[in-house]
Amino acid sequence: MTPTIAKTAFVLLAVGWWVMRIPHVRRSRRTPVARSARGWREITLLTISTTGLGIIPFLYIATGFPKVAAYPFQPVQASIGIAVAIAALVMFRLTHKALGRNWSVSLEVRENHKLVTDGIYRYVRHPMYTAFWLWAVAQALLLPNFVAGFSGIVGFGTLYLFRVAQEERLMIEAFGEPYRTYMARTSRLIPWLI
Repeated sequence: MTPTIAKTAFVLLAVGWWVMRIPHVRRSRRTPVARSARGWREITLLTISTTGLGIIPFLYIATGFPKVAAYPFQPVQASIGIAVAIAALVMFRLTHKALGRNWSVSLEVRENHKLVTDGIYRYVRHPMYTAFWLWAVAQALLLPNFVAGFSGIVGFGTLYLFRVAQEERLMIEAFGEPYRTYMARTSRLIPWLI
């Protein structure tokens, strides 16, 4: 395990995520939105998350900036990071497969939106957030830099903290009691824990 392999693994995580997402982005554009929470707040949160999970780590990979925040590379840590990155991609795949046309990058309910409670959603209400948490942890393990490595946890953590409750309110408004029942029997992120 080398720093180059670890950085390559992070790049492959991002590329894999993008490749998985492209068909869903195209498909979702053809499905009209019935209800949306997109506004300045949502755009700000998405920008913060993108900065932490993408811009800062890619700046580090390309330039080494900020060098002052670097710490010694640990091969075992990076190996664990690769395993976590693979878990993130698996979770992304399971989430997109289960959502189908219901997927959206922001808080939106599509026309003819169905409450998805099968597949990975049988166990957790927000597996996409689980996938992004795994991405953020993989980033911290793969990039030996306190700023670039941990910017994903800070960036995505900010989005999660200010968004998940709003998303659940939107789902309650859209689906009512079936969503409340679903909430009562599932965890937000990790089955039977959180």
